This record gives sequence, C-alpha cells and structure tokens, in this order.
Amino acid sequence: MKMKSYHRMWIIFGILPVFLETTLSNMNFYMTGEEVKRVLGLPAELFYVREDEVREAALEFNMPVRAEIKQLYFFWYTDSQVYYSMSLKSENQYLLRHPTVNITYDGEVPKVETVFAVSLDCTGNGAGEVGVLMQVNLTLHSAVNLTVLNFKRRKHCLRDKSRVEGTYRPDLESIIPPPDKIANASVAYTENSDIGAVTSTSMFYIAVGIVCGIILMLVMLVAFVHVKSMRASDQDQSNGPQVTTIPSGHNAAGYTKPTLIISNGGPNGKAYTSLYHEHQKPEPVDYHIKLADIIIEENRLSLGDVLLEGTFGRVYRGKLIMSNSSTEEYQDGTDAEVFIKAVTDQASEEQKNLLLRESCMLRGLSHKNILSIMNVCLEGKPIVIFPYMNLGNLKQFLRNGRIGPGDTHQSISTRDLVQLSIQITHGMMYLGKRKIVHRDLAARNCVIDEDYNLKITDNALARDLFPGDYHCLGDNENRPVKWMAIESLIDRRFSTASDVWSFAVLLWELVTLGQTPYIDLDPFEMASYLKSGYRMAQPPSCPDELFSLMACCWALMPQDRPKFTQLCAALTDFHRALGIYI
Repeated sequence: MKMKSYHRMWIIFGILPVFLETTLSNMNFYMTGEEVKRVLGLPAELFYVREDEVREAALEFNMPVRAEIKQLYFFWYTDSQVYYSMSLKSENQYLLRHPTVNITYDGEVPKVETVFAVSLDCTGNGAGEVGVLMQVNLTLHSAVNLTVLNFKRRKHCLRDKSRVEGTYRPDLESIIPPPDKIANASVAYTENSDIGAVTSTSMFYIAVGIVCGIILMLVMLVAFVHVKSMRASDQDQSNGPQVTTIPSGHNAAGYTKPTLIISNGGPNGKAYTSLYHEHQKPEPVDYHIKLADIIIEENRLSLGDVLLEGTFGRVYRGKLIMSNSSTEEYQDGTDAEVFIKAVTDQASEEQKNLLLRESCMLRGLSHKNILSIMNVCLEGKPIVIFPYMNLGNLKQFLRNGRIGPGDTHQSISTRDLVQLSIQITHGMMYLGKRKIVHRDLAARNCVIDEDYNLKITDNALARDLFPGDYHCLGDNENRPVKWMAIESLIDRRFSTASDVWSFAVLLWELVTLGQTPYIDLDPFEMASYLKSGYRMAQPPSCPDELFSLMACCWALMPQDRPKFTQLCAALTDFHRALGIYI
C-alpha cells in the first residue's frame, strides 16, 4: 500500500527481532478494516500477527497518524495462555503527552476477540510531528520470550488557537505600544528633550557595543576558570589520588556503566572498583584458564526436569557424580542434587559468555545465604552447576503459595516471610563487607529449600527466564526498571543504598506472594513518578511495621535510607514479637 498524500510525513514503524514459537496457538494482533479506514481512509485489514505468523509487510508499513485522530484501536486474542507487558512513550511531551492505554500495562492476552485503545493527546502548545513508541512483549507462562514488538510512529499535532487568541495570549499592547503611540512619543521626546534625539542607528551601535563587551568578559572568565582547573589538576596528579574512568562491557545488571578506579598513587597502591567484577575490554576472558580449578567433564552430569526455560537458556534439576570431594556431605562416587544452568541452541557467543561471566559474579564467596557456583562444563555449550535447593526459585515459590512441594496448599505465614527477609539482610551484609553491590536484588534471584533456608544468587539468565521483569527504555539495554533506585534509573549510580531500595521492593514481593511491583505504571514513567514522590501503596496483607521499613528504604536521597544492619535488627525484633503471639 502506498500513501502518496502522506509521503512527506516521516513515520517509522520498527520491529525488534521477533521470536515466535509454534507453541503459541492461534495468536492474532491486528487493526480491523473499519479502523484502518478511519485512520488511513483505506478499506483494508492490517494484521501484525495472524494465526501465529508475523506479517512482515504489515509491520514495515509506514502509517501516519493525523492530528484529528485521538485514539488508535488494536484487536487481539489467543487460544493459549499468553502474558503481555507494554510501555508507551512520547518523544516530545511539550507537543504530545505520554500516550495512555485503557488496559493494564501487564496482564494476560484475552481468549476472546478484544479491543484496546491507545490515546494520543496533543497539548496544543505547538504544531509538529512527535515520535511515539509502544513496546509490546508477549510471553508464555514458562517465561519463553516469544515476541518483542516496538511500534514507532509519528503523531501530527496542531497548535491550539485558544492558546494564542484566548486566555494564553499575553497583553502585547502593554509590552509593545501601537505604532501611532510610538510615533507620538518620539515627537514629544524630540521636542522636549534637553539632550536631543537619539537615532535608531546610534542605539543599534550602542547595543552591539554592550553585547561585545559582555561576550569579551565571558570569554575572559572561562579562560580564567580553565587555567585554574588545569593547575589544580596538575597538582592533584602529582600529590593526591588519581581518578580514571575506564569504559567497560556489560556489568552484573546487564547494562553498561563506566568503572571508576581509584588509585592511591605510586607503584604499591591498590586499585578498588566501585562495582565488583567489572570487565575491562578489549582483552577477552579465557574461561578455560580462569575456571580451570572447577571445570568438570560433562559425563559426570545427569540432566533432569526443566525448572525454568527461556529463549536462550534453561535451568534443570540434575545430578552430579562427586569426585575428589572436599566436603563431608558427599563422598567420591555419590550423586549430588544440583541446579544446572545451560544455554539453548539459539544462544549466541555473547550470550554464552554472559552466562559464564554472570555465574562467576559470586564465585569464591562463602556464606550460608549466598549461592555460589560449584562447577562448570566447557565442552561445547557452557553448563554451570550450582547447589540444589528443593523449593527452587523464590519468585515461583511465592506465586505457588505453598509451604512445600506437592499438593500441600497452605498460606505462607507472615513470620515465615519475615524470616526469609532476615536471611536476605544477612546475605547482603556479607556482600557489603566484601565491597560488592548486587544491582539486581529481587525474588527471582533467590532460591530456598524445604526448611526455608534462603540463598541469594547471581542474575545469570534472569533477563531471559523472567523477561516481564526487565524493560528496554529505547536503548537496547534490558533493565530491572521497577526494582531500581531512582539514582540508578536517572544517573546509573549504584551502591549499597540502591540495593537497600531493591530490598524493599523484594520485601513487597514477599508480602504480596510474588506480585509484580508498579504493575499499572509505564516503565518509561518510572523515573519521573519516583522523583515526584510516587511510591507503591501498602498491600492489604502487609503489617504496618513492614511497610514502614519499605517506606524508609524508598527515601529519595541514598544517605537517608537505612543500612542492612539496621534493617536486620528491626526485622529480627519484629520476628521475635510475632513469635510471642503464635
């Protein structure tokens, strides 16, 4: 289809890489013929996904949105259980407010044909075209990322005349008199002035002279400040500590941030990185050398059930034949229950390296509430082995709402939830002593056993196994937006204080049994909402004591948030008080 009348309107309708599995049954996502005719004037249906098949021609079609079109209507349905998440953004809020949708931003695709509307509301402040981004993610219940759609369009907005001719128009006459008044004033001034008339030409030269003088003063001021800062820098390099910013690759949270290295000066000074295990390029890591002491043969592994599955990775329950065991728990030749993380055939080399890199983030740590790597296999596709925890992933366990495996349906008590949170503070206190910032503390990155022993894990494969918890804000970096502190969202600053913020969101996950935080908030709006003071409300089942702790952890300034030691003490006291009444 060609739209000659709109060929000068630059509209982009882009699609990210689409991964559509055959297990998604009869998925349809489209605009009806009536809707296309209303928007474009053409009687034709426009299918983006039709019976599981992505229609590339429809996706690549550049569709303009005229000024009089206030809403776009999309129809969708599926025969299977498919979950979605979406986000919307306006590139110019002065001309177009952020788009809204009349359904929740997270939920399940309906089983019957349903319509939802995207509202495009121009402000009337001016005329122009505004880019609009709508991202839709479709996932199965098993967390397989089937489709990621990025819709980019241009909405044409017009100036609201009332803002010029009505109440928004300034009283121009009070600022600039009419020409006849200006002329009369000039004559009166010429006749009555003792110093004579000042011509417009002389006024022009006076104004130019003043402007040139101001510019000269500014140039001299900038030069003075620059020279002074250069001298101070030279003095710091010769006497004080040196600060260098070195570009690094993807860090533990999955997005790029410079590594700050502070050197004490001199050949014997120790280097300290602000974030643990930052990787410096261009030197690639040779994992055969780095992990030589924990590499095992693949024939010692036996894969069991798939516990979690994504597009590029899987987590299995398996068995490991112990050999040369240094622990008293196992003897040589015995089988040990283990978690096994592995990549799929679709994984790229970068994703394979990411699995190894992030799995090694907590390597070498020894604490009862930290789950560290046991072994790796590097024969073919990389395989990473971790100690087994019977109840598995904490997020899944909370959503099941069970005390143990099987058919025992019993609500988790508040006292048990508090005990889990205390264990998390113990693990985070240990990481703090080791100068480690986790950056992705959440229920999905914790595991537990049948005795409610909890361990904090790394975030390897988390973005693939829980795609609904990560959002791309237009820069191709998936981030745990709804768990991140405000300074991390805006300035990419991470610290123990930002982990405290994430801990409060995790605490909210505990008391709501794994619900999604900020479920009605657009990820693109998170930073502005948090900056304006918006926080999640107290859940119905949450005691006042726990919500008070959450509120303290969500303080705007990092220095105003409690330490993990203080949180541990407060939670321990509350746990003890709960025990009195049980």
